Amino acid sequence: MAFQEPALTRRSSKQNLDRFIPNRSAMDFDYAHYMLTDGKKGKENPAVPISPGKEAYQKQLREIFNMNRTRILAFKNKPPVPVELMPRDYASVQQSKPVKPRRHIPKTAERILEAPDILDDYYLNLLDWGSGNALAIALGTAVYLWDASTGSISELETISDGIGSVTSVNWAPDGRHIAVGLNNSEVQLWDSTSNRQLRTLKGGHTARVGSLAWNNHILTTGSMDGKIINNDVRIRDHIVETYTGHQQEVCGLKWSASGQQLASGGNDNLLHIWDRSLASSNSGTQWLHRLQDHTAAVKALAWCPFQANLLASGGGGTDRCIKFWNTHTGACLNSVDTGSQVCSLLWSKNERELLSSHGFSQYQLTLWKYPSMVKMAELTGHESRVLFMSQSPDGCTVASAAGDKTLRFWNIFGTPEPAKPAQKAAPEPFADMYRIHIR
Repeated sequence: MAFQEPALTRRSSKQNLDRFIPNRSAMDFDYAHYMLTDGKKGKENPAVPISPGKEAYQKQLREIFNMNRTRILAFKNKPPVPVELMPRDYASVQQSKPVKPRRHIPKTAERILEAPDILDDYYLNLLDWGSGNALAIALGTAVYLWDASTGSISELETISDGIGSVTSVNWAPDGRHIAVGLNNSEVQLWDSTSNRQLRTLKGGHTARVGSLAWNNHILTTGSMDGKIINNDVRIRDHIVETYTGHQQEVCGLKWSASGQQLASGGNDNLLHIWDRSLASSNSGTQWLHRLQDHTAAVKALAWCPFQANLLASGGGGTDRCIKFWNTHTGACLNSVDTGSQVCSLLWSKNERELLSSHGFSQYQLTLWKYPSMVKMAELTGHESRVLFMSQSPDGCTVASAAGDKTLRFWNIFGTPEPAKPAQKAAPEPFADMYRIHIR
């Protein structure tokens, strides 16, 4: 039987094949382009005359569909001008504004003074920097005043034999008068200018007075007996209000800037907020809020200078937390575990920052950014727990005293803003004090 060639491969003399199978390697693209364009004008494909109207129509059609292009993926026209998100004049104004440089925070103390005989007692308050730029520090049975302007040191002869040690000091708002709490439950008032004792407040407490806080002419005292007493220093019978709520020693007292609310912390782990509008004379005034979130003694207290109802509090060794409170509602806004005993708290007067001092194990001062509570700096140098801190009147320098018997000065906070024009001075709050019995 003879072999027959398949039909699909059989050659044919006809020009029109039933199927076209392209072979790109054998194709002549130049010739094909010629045949599709100029080749039609040849004899086999004579050019068909086009009327002027039809030619104009085809030209317009090519322009509409962009068929006159000579380069693929090439812009025929210039790209559009980018739109400015910020006008040039506004951007130049913004750039011309000075950028606040990042503040340098020294990590070492700029000055160190010896503080022999300072008591290493967490519950006491032995350091205070007054508005007159004098620093008061209690060392054993004496109170020393260091004038920051001149560097001179003077001593108040506050203690006589048998009375015991000084347990608290606090400057009055005028920067001239100072209150001194004693181990024997009494409180002395002194005029620092004349170095003269004005009077002694007694009869209110039955144990040492470890915390003091001024509210204009009212001196508030907190004692180991758990009582808090408001004393009007202008009158003979000085006890005007008594707050009862703590079961153990009152170790922290701070009045708000408005003088309306008082924060008190105690060794019973309690934090109380008292409101003067609820006070009634000698009636064991009821607290506004009784806050029990801390699990150790509450000594460190600081009212925020830029938000009136914001209070920061710090807990002792088994608590280690800084807590923030809305004192209008009593709500705890935030709690930060610092990792060590919180001994003292200070707000910056110039920035939204908070400084805390600590006990074991680093004995450091920690600067926090508020409200993020990111650590900005940790300052070390003390060799014992940093029990006491106080701030200079301009808000730049912080003094710290510790159980290592040293007093250190730190340039922590930023430069204060330019002073505003002085306002009319307020009346002297102690104008009537001298009419009362001095002793």
